[in-house]
Amino acid sequence: MQISRRAFALGGTAALAATGLRPARAQTSIELGGMQIDMISDGNLVLPRDMIIGSMPTDGAEAILAQYNVPDGALMPPCNLTLLRHDDRVILFDVGSGPDFQPTAGFLPDALDAMGLYPEDITHLVITHGHPDHIWGLLDDFDEPFLPEAEILMGRTDFDYWMNPNTVDTISAARQSFAVGAQRRLEAVADLVSFFEDGQEILPGVAARASFGHTPGHMSFELRDGSESLMVIGDAIGNHHVAFARPDWHSGSDQDPELGAQTRVALLDQLAHDQMRIAGFHIPGGLGHVERDGGGYRFVAED
Repeated sequence: MQISRRAFALGGTAALAATGLRPARAQTSIELGGMQIDMISDGNLVLPRDMIIGSMPTDGAEAILAQYNVPDGALMPPCNLTLLRHDDRVILFDVGSGPDFQPTAGFLPDALDAMGLYPEDITHLVITHGHPDHIWGLLDDFDEPFLPEAEILMGRTDFDYWMNPNTVDTISAARQSFAVGAQRRLEAVADLVSFFEDGQEILPGVAARASFGHTPGHMSFELRDGSESLMVIGDAIGNHHVAFARPDWHSGSDQDPELGAQTRVALLDQLAHDQMRIAGFHIPGGLGHVERDGGGYRFVAED
């Protein structure tokens, strides 16, 4: 009996799930005109608290976290991938951590299987940016493309940044492994990548929106069908607590904290004004909308 690479990888994921690391699969779904949007789980990260709030006023940041019932110790943000089905296209936004980043993440193969989907069913992969939890899933356990039939779409600026051999020497020491890992994976799939710029309609109903700061070329994506719209925000708004309450504060997760804060403030203002839904990578449940709340904002989850 022959065992496919897919079956082997899924078997490994199932075995890991049996250890208790299996992520919750129940996620939110909505219809946006003729679009079907599902949020699927790649698991969660375990991050040092200082990675997010290290440069923020400590008392203020901790007060906000307490208000949102965030426990002491490490932060454990969810990793939500956006799956868009529109006409004959099955579009995945980001591809998760893969098998080599953190043991609590990398469950996309299992999540697709639970939905009755094969990796070969994905027609397009759209990348927000090159951090590990978003692109290290490009390759499977055999270092071959995990989504063998997918056209990969990525902003030219972020691709060029991660492929630049000088990036590993100019990025912070804590992120040097990010640069090495991104370059290896992007090199392996470079022939499958199509590039786009800010403002471009990359697929019918999907437009690229520059949201630089978290990385030099981070992109968000506006999905629109008729009068209905939704923004896939990636990590431009990186959590449901301090990023909303104080978007002007510098986040330790942003490679350019000042630009990241400017982007966050402008994006939240637009989203609240336009009453546009969002799909958030590190936001519980993933789907919801933005409301003004005093001098800041708050995330309201989809019913």
